[in-house]
Amino acid sequence: MKEKILLLGAGGHCHAIIDVIEQEDRFSIVGIVDNEKNVGETILGYPIIGCDNDLKELRKKYKYAFVSVGQIKSPAIRVKLFHLLKEHNFEVPVIISPFSYTSKHASIEEGTIIMHHALVNSNVKIGKNCIINTKALIEHDVNIGNNCHISTGAILNGGVSVEDETFFGSNAISIEYNNVSGFIKAGSVQK
Repeated sequence: MKEKILLLGAGGHCHAIIDVIEQEDRFSIVGIVDNEKNVGETILGYPIIGCDNDLKELRKKYKYAFVSVGQIKSPAIRVKLFHLLKEHNFEVPVIISPFSYTSKHASIEEGTIIMHHALVNSNVKIGKNCIINTKALIEHDVNIGNNCHISTGAILNGGVSVEDETFFGSNAISIEYNNVSGFIKAGSVQK
């Protein structure tokens, strides 16, 4: 029997996370926590069952939860929600799409999702509460801090170090053994 999981946030990123969770087939989504005004609505067939204030009660019924809010301009909302889950003693798993590749020699911390067709190679270290988005390439020996979003089609070449709370834009590239931080514009080359 699959473990039950709650999702926090009902926006566009939630749609993508639902698909990955359904494909991974390890968890059963019981509902979504979002703004109080949205309670009763559904997202891809899953009900919005509460708001942040309901997490204490929901924790009595459910062990697992996951942040399903995306990150572009700032990681602040994702960071806040992740800490809220930890305050309520939820377990925040690592979720890995079966359509991605993650080396058995990579280390991935709680709350991180590896999306469809992402590649995570050997000796990679990824921190907590990160998004490794669709078709991102994370080469050998890359170190990604906490609360980072590596966007669609991004390429981090070998040995790159990514600071906490970095947004690395779609199709951006970093040369090997580089240090990157902050907001990295889509399509840029980090030298």
